Amino acid sequence: MDLNATIAASIRRERARAGLTLTELARRARLAKSTLSQLESGGGNPSVETLWALALALDVPFSHLVDPPAPPVRLVRAGEGDAHHAEDADYAATLLAAGPAHVRRDLYRIAAEPGDSHLSPPHRPGTVEHLVLATGRAEAGPSDDPVELAPGDYLAYPGDGPHLFRALAPGTTAVVVMEHP
Repeated sequence: MDLNATIAASIRRERARAGLTLTELARRARLAKSTLSQLESGGGNPSVETLWALALALDVPFSHLVDPPAPPVRLVRAGEGDAHHAEDADYAATLLAAGPAHVRRDLYRIAAEPGDSHLSPPHRPGTVEHLVLATGRAEAGPSDDPVELAPGDYLAYPGDGPHLFRALAPGTTAVVVMEHP
């Protein structure tokens, strides 16, 4: 199943689970109803920000919208996977593993280049992000108090408040584990 088909099926599934109309979900996610209808039909190319807005409005982890069910053994090689690009910075997040229904965590690979910060809006209340910088240098964490990181550094911070990631060196990569309550 291609990514757009996965996203379309996931949005329809989660909207039905939540008992929301197309109009109500569009209002909660602050999207045009036509945009949401297009996404549910498998059209469009939603940004990370659009998918996060939908996940927040549906009260589900981001991964529930983009990741099909995984086989028991899964290998994602470097450079593989569907990268979701930000609108505000040279930043891409690739979902590596979504937590099963009883485990509320997701694993992402981040690739970013120097330039503007990627500003993330607050995720679901109680969300915590765990970041390990793999290569390069970055500034990350709460928007009002980011920390500079070098390869191998680990940072945990609240994901339910505004936060950022900004590459300070070319080829910056990181791994992020998001814990959802």
